[in-house]
Amino acid sequence: MNIKYETNCNKIVLNKEAIAEDFFILSKGLAGEILQKFINYKIKFAIYGDYSKYTNKPLKDFIYESNNGKDIFFVENENEAIKMLSKL
Repeated sequence: MNIKYETNCNKIVLNKEAIAEDFFILSKGLAGEILQKFINYKIKFAIYGDYSKYTNKPLKDFIYESNNGKDIFFVENENEAIKMLSKL
């Protein structure tokens, strides 16, 4: 959240590889805790990378629902992430 206050940035793009794998295990609660902070601080967030290895339905549903919202996006590549955030 320092980024927002120090740079006045409210949109962040991050490579999936920079995120701990536990983030994608929804039962651990890490994704929910972290993403809620982004929403609370009104920061739009896009994570790009390959999600094809994830086959569990709850995570796939979470990604689908996020992508149909207006705050958090899971996309395939950096250009797509930038495009999603630039629409907001």
